[in-house]
Amino acid sequence: MAGGKVVGRLAGPMVARRAPKLTANFVRQTFDRAVDGIGPLKGAADAADDRLRRHNGDTDDAVKSLVDSHVRLAGLQGFVTNLGGLATMALTIPANISGLALLQCHLVAGVAHLRGYDLADPRVRNAVLACMLGEDAVTSLVKKKKLPSRPMAIATAPLHDPELDSRIAAAVTTELITRVAGKRTIAVIGRRVPVIGGGVGAVTDGYGTYQVGRYAAKELKRRPPSA
Repeated sequence: MAGGKVVGRLAGPMVARRAPKLTANFVRQTFDRAVDGIGPLKGAADAADDRLRRHNGDTDDAVKSLVDSHVRLAGLQGFVTNLGGLATMALTIPANISGLALLQCHLVAGVAHLRGYDLADPRVRNAVLACMLGEDAVTSLVKKKKLPSRPMAIATAPLHDPELDSRIAAAVTTELITRVAGKRTIAVIGRRVPVIGGGVGAVTDGYGTYQVGRYAAKELKRRPPSA
């Protein structure tokens, strides 16, 4: 654990210098790209609808398939962006953060769409971003009163709170940097050695994406069409 803290303190300033765009605005832009699609990545709703068709309209199977596909993609980008080891962390961490953010946001937005949520609703956007934090982080932030409630309640709140936008986006940015920059000991050890670091990056990013997807599937309950 001590090793993770040391590398985390070293990596943090490097990330800040190398990736000045990793701000709350970066998270909001990531959401827009996930919803609209970018390059070969279809928009979140279209990709989710494709999964639904493949599974004959079974929403639960479509959600599981969506999670599985994003876990594989996250593992692949985690492998590629961690191949260089500790020596290239200042360059690869920002790329890893950006790739992971896009994939996890695309996954959660797809789950939300399949469960009947309107991705154009700012309350739903905040709920999607909150799911990206993961269950433990959300629980902690709710207890500290830094979040008003869990993602489901945020998505279905009577009114949109504009002040919540910045708080959630900032929390997601911090969480992503913390995860990728070496706070977790196993990732830190692996990134010291090229190739081994790629394997660790694949496992940690893939598993982290699985946890986010599972949390979103559990938290974002099905909404009736009229809701």
